Amino acid sequence: MDVKSLESAVNNQFGEMVQLRRHLHMYPELSFKEVHTPAYIAEYLRSLDIDVQEGVGGRGVVGRLIVDESLPTIALRADFDALPIQDLKDTPYKSTVPGVMHACGHDAHTAIVLTAAKILSGMKDELKGNIVFIHQHAEEVDPGGAIQMIADGCLDGVDAIFGQHVSTSLDVGKIGYKYGTATGIPDDFTITLKGRGGHASRPHDTIDPVAAGIALCNQLQYAVTRRTNAMDSVVLSITMFDAGNQHNVIPDEVTIGGTIRTFNHDMQDLMIKELNRTLEGLVTTTRVSYTLDYMKGYPPVVNDDEMTDIVVESAGRISTVNETIRLEPDLGGEDFSYYLQRVPGTFFYTGVKNSSFKADFPHHHAHFDIDEKGMVNAVSVMLESVFTYLEKESR
Repeated sequence: MDVKSLESAVNNQFGEMVQLRRHLHMYPELSFKEVHTPAYIAEYLRSLDIDVQEGVGGRGVVGRLIVDESLPTIALRADFDALPIQDLKDTPYKSTVPGVMHACGHDAHTAIVLTAAKILSGMKDELKGNIVFIHQHAEEVDPGGAIQMIADGCLDGVDAIFGQHVSTSLDVGKIGYKYGTATGIPDDFTITLKGRGGHASRPHDTIDPVAAGIALCNQLQYAVTRRTNAMDSVVLSITMFDAGNQHNVIPDEVTIGGTIRTFNHDMQDLMIKELNRTLEGLVTTTRVSYTLDYMKGYPPVVNDDEMTDIVVESAGRISTVNETIRLEPDLGGEDFSYYLQRVPGTFFYTGVKNSSFKADFPHHHAHFDIDEKGMVNAVSVMLESVFTYLEKESR
């Protein structure tokens, strides 16, 4: 399919793609609790005469468009879980589920890959390879759905993979890409400090876990600034501090939670050692005891250079893409990394920002929304990348 015909096909599907996205936006489901979303996806794929497998890795859906098993096979991946956030937008398609919303664009990701599936299924006889559509559950919560789906065979026969993420950091018309390491390792930790509470007027009779917790938070920042090389990217953020609920009572215990983000396993190991060293020092100086629950996150996304070249070249041929931008790595987490540990692929970013109607809030925000016109570029770049890959592999 030439680029002009491709763009025409995508534009013809725009209205339906918006309907798909808005339906999913109105009926979000949390990670590992997805029931209606995978059923909706499976039904849509079956309507396209695509072979469908449900319950992959638990709640995932895989569609296979097989032309000839001797030909190369490329996979397209979309995640479909939502977040525990109350939707505060004033739109007709806002979430109907209290306390749950698509605040990261996974509804758009799903609509994009479903639209790609519809276009590709309509030209099956022209394809020079096979297409696998991976609709993944639970990207937002460890251990993530990717590793479960892989263990259940979603990559069987797959030679390469493309994925993308919509971004309100990029204006509509822009496509972002990254060579090599693209995302960080998102570890989480929960620390419980146990002391001996008492009356707030007599702190000397207590072992104060609140004071110890405050000291810990400060000392952990020292570990970042003085125990790591300034050239190595490390983020340690304290995001939870749960203590007492009375003005005149020093509580028995404090719970502190947060995240440590790094780009490589050496730095990850160093920060874990420093966290434990800091906690042991706290025991000595404050007499509290502690428990530590440390959860290692996804490995970093490492894009394949040749697959990234394909996306960059393909984006340059799409008339509605005004600019392709090489982005710096960031410390966000993404379990697309597990696919890239098995097959070559790349993960790119699609601009959906439009401040004129408030599609400029950051991801995971209660007012998050997108300019749906950006989805046209996501589908177009994805399809052109598929055609380019299959053409190269068939030579």
